[in-house]
Amino acid sequence: MLNINEMVIAHIASAISIFSIRQNDNTLPKNISMIDFILKTMPEDLKPNVTIDLVDSVFSYISATRIDT
Repeated sequence: MLNINEMVIAHIASAISIFSIRQNDNTLPKNISMIDFILKTMPEDLKPNVTIDLVDSVFSYISATRIDT
């Protein structure tokens, strides 16, 4: 079973991926930032564990390991 921190990281990573896909497809609501998207999709019980530093860390990791196809 994942602990709270692991669940938050998994959700952030997933939300970043979905945000990027939807941004490329132009299917995002107007004027929504990645942070807003993450927070709107985050389950309420996990929101208190989300920090901007954690989002930045996950985003940096994803960006550094992304393979362009």
